Amino acid sequence: MDEVESKAVADVAPTMGWVGGKSLVRGDLSMSDLMPVHQATTWEQLLNNREVSSTEILWRYIERIVRWDQDGPQLNAVAEMNPDAMSIAEALDQERNLGKIRGPLHGIPVMIKDNIATADKMHTTAGTLALAHVRTPFDAHLVARLRDAGAIIFGKTNLTELANFMSDHMPNGYSARGGQVRNPYGPGRLDTGGSSAGSGVAVAAEFTPLAIGTETSGSILSPSSQNSIVGLKPSIGVVSRAGIVPIAHSQDTAGPMVPTVRDAALLLSVIAGPDPSDPVTLSSPFPDGHDFTQYLNADNLSRVRLGLIGGTYRDDWSDEDAGLMMRAVKDLRGLGAEVVEDVTLPNHDFSYDVLLYEFKVGLNAYLQQLGPEVAVRTLGDIIQFNHRHAERALRYGQSVLLAAEATRGTLIESRYWRSRQHDLKWSRTDGLDRAMSDNQLDAVLFYGNYGADIAARAGYPSITVPAGYRTDGKPVGLTFAGLRFSEPTLLRLAYVYEQKTQRRQLPEL
Repeated sequence: MDEVESKAVADVAPTMGWVGGKSLVRGDLSMSDLMPVHQATTWEQLLNNREVSSTEILWRYIERIVRWDQDGPQLNAVAEMNPDAMSIAEALDQERNLGKIRGPLHGIPVMIKDNIATADKMHTTAGTLALAHVRTPFDAHLVARLRDAGAIIFGKTNLTELANFMSDHMPNGYSARGGQVRNPYGPGRLDTGGSSAGSGVAVAAEFTPLAIGTETSGSILSPSSQNSIVGLKPSIGVVSRAGIVPIAHSQDTAGPMVPTVRDAALLLSVIAGPDPSDPVTLSSPFPDGHDFTQYLNADNLSRVRLGLIGGTYRDDWSDEDAGLMMRAVKDLRGLGAEVVEDVTLPNHDFSYDVLLYEFKVGLNAYLQQLGPEVAVRTLGDIIQFNHRHAERALRYGQSVLLAAEATRGTLIESRYWRSRQHDLKWSRTDGLDRAMSDNQLDAVLFYGNYGADIAARAGYPSITVPAGYRTDGKPVGLTFAGLRFSEPTLLRLAYVYEQKTQRRQLPEL
């Protein structure tokens, strides 16, 4: 066993790199009586008015992380903290005092999922022990955009290992490197949703005003719905995937996980943009610097036509689920929208074929970008590492990794192309395209993340908004989905619904 492996299988508990000369644990600093927690858009206003500094904001969130993530209920949402975060905050405060404002997120903290590369002192691990000590020599494209806009990248969030593409029975929010993330809602710490579990919990518990998640199928929508926050899964091509540990290029994207729809629009405005290293972004109709907050200007939904998806998408609803969904429909109608019930979508034989074939190609290409000191260079290397350290690394096995490794890694297999063609026909031509056209809809409605798969395979956008809570405390989201590049419409619909219903409640920690 070499030195790198020895370190990787040692204690890889999340590292809290506090800086600034004071210790919250010792009690040298307490911000709890000094300021409340706010969403990013409120912090922006307070910073502009010089009512608070970025340094003070950062300490406020650090205190909550220490108190509730590491002590207290041990939600385990945060994988690692940036040891330079406080220095960055101080520098941004100085820039603001000199009249230099980098962008709309100047001095505002952001956490990102631990499968998104950062060229700093934090690791990028995707939750796997094989990458536990890897620091990437590059920023992901979206991270570079966040920095350019003045954001403080102050931590990385835990996730389901390899974005839940490792084993067919791994629980949501678990990784060998980071352990188990816990939901702040409900007495039993209910399912976090996956795989962007840490991002969802971090926003819900107010450890950060903004977070980034990634989704292949449901990994933004599920933890957002189950943690009572807003989650936006953009169309493929709106946000660059460069620098993100991949699963499948046909479905992968990153997106905002935030307290409010306005925060989602603000964050999307920063991270969206063309990137020559990810050619699909060159197809986006939104120019660089496009302001998505401009669509949050309606106060009703008159002349809007929505479709409530029925059929098999309702099979698993309990009576309570149905009641919450129909309350949402009533709310929408009260806002002036016309809602067509029981809109049908075609049944689909569920298959991971496309993801299996694309995973090996994408992961191997990503690993080849890492520095020469990184021994893990292929999917096969990760599998072998896990075999050597099975007691720590393979609590739930690696059946999905083995299936992906069995592919050629060249995308020449006919089964892959037939599966991709079938997915596009099912999800687009015979699916969302037809349902929207036949019923003349502006968007369709789903309960929670029930419609994540069809929108993901189509490459179409979805946004989920808090819609209420079941009697067991489980949050429920209302999800709007539309055709490709319909983000302006979805943001408007979600914003009006959110503002008029105000269903979100903070968890009791």
